[in-house]
Amino acid sequence: MSGLTHLDATGAANMVDVSEKAVTSRTAVAEGCIVMSPETVALIRHGDSKKGDVLGTARLAGIMASKKTHELIPLCHPLLISKVKVDCDLDDSLPGVRVTAEVKVSGQTGVEMEALTAVSVACLTVYDMVKAADKGMRIENIRLRHKSGGRSGDFNAP
Repeated sequence: MSGLTHLDATGAANMVDVSEKAVTSRTAVAEGCIVMSPETVALIRHGDSKKGDVLGTARLAGIMASKKTHELIPLCHPLLISKVKVDCDLDDSLPGVRVTAEVKVSGQTGVEMEALTAVSVACLTVYDMVKAADKGMRIENIRLRHKSGGRSGDFNAP
């Protein structure tokens, strides 16, 4: 067909067979941001959200989401993730919150989707926690920044 790994010879979606792949160390880093008003950034900075610790909750949500990626994305393999690190940082130049996730595994398939899921859910959590103050927030620029390991080798976004 098209060379896409999740399609069989008839074009039907299927889970990739990774049983013959070598177990290697794999890492993925993803990033994204949620843009908001300067007033909403100040609300988060001063801890004035009625729902509590916005950045801490978003960080935990991202970690939890990365571990459940296979339950959300139909053809992802369940993985024994070795490390998940999610950083949520206020950025006045956006203004908003920048989110970065790093995921590591020793396995037969990569963790790009787990890193992207962590960033996405962390951004959604920020939105949920302060939507009463700013319904116009925008989640933007979610992307894979880096991956290493596996047959396809390393990738670094420009």
